[in-house]
Amino acid sequence: MKKPVYILIVFLALGLTGFAFLTPKATYFNTQGPSDNYKIHALAIPQKASFAGEEVDLTPTDLKERMDKELLVNTYWQSNTLLMIKRANKYFPQIEKILKEEGVPDDFKYLALIESGLEQVISPAGAKGFWQIMRTTGKEMGLEINSNVDERYNIELSTRVACQYLKKAKEKLGTWTLAAASYNRGISGIKRLLEKQQVDNYYDLLLGSETKRYVFRILAVKAIVTQPERFGFIINSNDLYPHTETKTIAVDTAITNIARFAKSMNMTYKEFKLHNPWLIQNHLNNKSRKLYHIELPVTAAVGP
Repeated sequence: MKKPVYILIVFLALGLTGFAFLTPKATYFNTQGPSDNYKIHALAIPQKASFAGEEVDLTPTDLKERMDKELLVNTYWQSNTLLMIKRANKYFPQIEKILKEEGVPDDFKYLALIESGLEQVISPAGAKGFWQIMRTTGKEMGLEINSNVDERYNIELSTRVACQYLKKAKEKLGTWTLAAASYNRGISGIKRLLEKQQVDNYYDLLLGSETKRYVFRILAVKAIVTQPERFGFIINSNDLYPHTETKTIAVDTAITNIARFAKSMNMTYKEFKLHNPWLIQNHLNNKSRKLYHIELPVTAAVGP
């Protein structure tokens, strides 16, 4: 196409649109309902924070900037943060109970939240479940992982495995903060960095970008989830996803057809799998007659 013809077409297109896309737009949006316009604000950064009972001094410039970054990212990525707050209401009660039983600080529930958003996701590296456990790590720590069963998707069992890892990391590294960092970098990786740089804590380490952000992501999400209104999130109780009360049944035999098994208890196949995502096929082989605990809604019909 010749240049003069091309330019003429561009000007015609601009004329038809009234140059609308060149018009400057105001940097605010209308909020829902009769309230002030939504404006983009910088956030006040606290001078101190805490993780698992360990204080964080946020007055050093680099620490303040790292905290600011994670607060801004998670405050202004509103859709993702809203979903995290809603899911936290649904799943935190179960996770909190297990953390307490295992002797792991309650703040580690926020680690699971930043790892997966409390969804049964798969990472590009193959880590799975709420706690993003790798296949090798899961099998080494006693989870069953095969073509029929993947217990990384079992919320209770995977949470207990994560707790065992974190307690081991705390014992080897000395603090819960370093244990949290090791969940991203590995125990030996953090230990080597501490020795190489001759420091004894996470905040004095020079780290790669992902581990550098990791603990601050936890701190930021904890701050937002515990005080959402402070960060502009207005959420009514009926907006939150409800925690579902369940019961468990023990099964030590094969299940030849899970859809039929679910139907016998007045459940759909979908409903059954939502409660038991670790059963990854439509059957359970169980040749070894292992005892499994299957989670069911309290309304499920069990027995004759």
